[in-house]
Amino acid sequence: MIQIKGKTLDFPLIQGGMGVGISLGSLAGAVAAQGCMGVISTINPGYGEFDFYDDPAAANRRALTREIRHARVIAGGRGMVAINAMVATTSYEDCIKTAVEAGVDAIISGAGLPSKLPGLVKDADVALAPIVSSGRAAALICRLWQRHHGVTPDFIVIEGPQAGGHLGFDRASVLSGEAPTLAQILPDVLEAIVPAEQQAGRAIPVFVAGGVFSGKDLAYYQNLGAAGVQIATRFIATEECDASQAFKDQIIAAKADDAVIVQSPVGMPGRALNTALVQAVAAGQTFPAQKCIRCLVPCNPAKTPYCISQALIAAVQGDAEKGLFFCGSNVGRITAMTTVPKLIEEIKTEWRQFS
Repeated sequence: MIQIKGKTLDFPLIQGGMGVGISLGSLAGAVAAQGCMGVISTINPGYGEFDFYDDPAAANRRALTREIRHARVIAGGRGMVAINAMVATTSYEDCIKTAVEAGVDAIISGAGLPSKLPGLVKDADVALAPIVSSGRAAALICRLWQRHHGVTPDFIVIEGPQAGGHLGFDRASVLSGEAPTLAQILPDVLEAIVPAEQQAGRAIPVFVAGGVFSGKDLAYYQNLGAAGVQIATRFIATEECDASQAFKDQIIAAKADDAVIVQSPVGMPGRALNTALVQAVAAGQTFPAQKCIRCLVPCNPAKTPYCISQALIAAVQGDAEKGLFFCGSNVGRITAMTTVPKLIEEIKTEWRQFS
């Protein structure tokens, strides 16, 4: 059991945010109902709305509000319902404000430095967590938040190089295996945040993510000082996941060597299945946006080899030819469908064996 800004997690597990449309209200609510933290991705949750391409901001606001409220109903007052918001998106501030108004419990933010996050939520009763990949980054965000907002993170998420989706490491270090492991990053972060903890007069719980798969992993990282873990890809192969069954089938069928490092228009490397789109881009083909919605700050539509929103929407709909299927390094270990309660119980049972 762990307390985060007055809310209780019965079990120290966060379900990682996955967009577009992979983790919305149904998955996040089901995870929260088990006393954990369910996370909704703010990456174009309104992709299926009738006006998405004409007014993406309005469509995303409407969908995000609906999904947060839906998750809270499913959760029934247990656990926490959070969002994952990428700093690199043009809708970042809009999504934060919308989520706060909808009653979200926590905001997890990365893919850039979330230095302005406390100012966006103001005095709302919302837990705030940066995603970091080093002790240096953790110390920096603690100093910035304290100096400019008088705020200390309520918890921190470390994402290591084995994570799915966008990675906070350079491509060369990930491909060569020289990027630091979670076991190396964790003690660095724990040491770096000591001054912030002393100033705040409380501990800052640290959760680790990226290549975390089992209850045994949770016990291992807790022995190193982590409060808990974040797991994402495993939750795709659940009945409650918001993705199409075709997307889930891609994950279940994937082998270990099907996960490859790709370059995202965000400017970061990412990990995804080696599908037809990924192979075509690697061969030099380009896939410009059919209708650009200006979703990413760093993206130059005239130069990007493919539209990531277009590719992620195709993926959530199960299009194996045109889709970008983000996944973690352990995707090959997922072999069958399950449910959220069964998956979390499996993780708990194994955790008890190794704790």
